[in-house]
Amino acid sequence: MTFSWSIALDVGVGLGALLLGLGVFILCLRVGALFTRLGRTLDEVDQQIGVMSAPIAMTLTHVGGIADTADSTLARLATVITQLENVATGASKTANLIGSTLSGVTSAMRKTREPQNDEG
Repeated sequence: MTFSWSIALDVGVGLGALLLGLGVFILCLRVGALFTRLGRTLDEVDQQIGVMSAPIAMTLTHVGGIADTADSTLARLATVITQLENVATGASKTANLIGSTLSGVTSAMRKTREPQNDEG
C-alpha cells in the first residue's frame, strides 16, 4: 500500500473547507440572533415612543403657549415704548415752545424798562 500525498492534500483541503463553512454558519447564526435581539429592542423603543408622545406633545404645546404669551407681551411693550417716545417728543416741543415764549416775554420786558430818550 502506497501513500499518496495528493489524497492527503484533497482530504486536508476538504476538511479545511468544511471547517470554514462551519465557521461561516456559526457566524451567520450569531449575527441572526443579534439582529433578532436588535429587532426586539427597536420594538420596545417604538412602544416607549408611543407612550411618551402624548406628554411630549402636551409639553411642547405648553411651551408654545408660553412663547406666544411672551411674543404678545413684547409687542405690547414695544407699543408702550413708542407711546412714551411720542410723549417725550411732545414734552420736548412744549418745553422748547415755553422757552422761546419766555425769551420773547423777557426781551419785551427789557425793552419797556429801558429809558426812553425824549427830545424836547
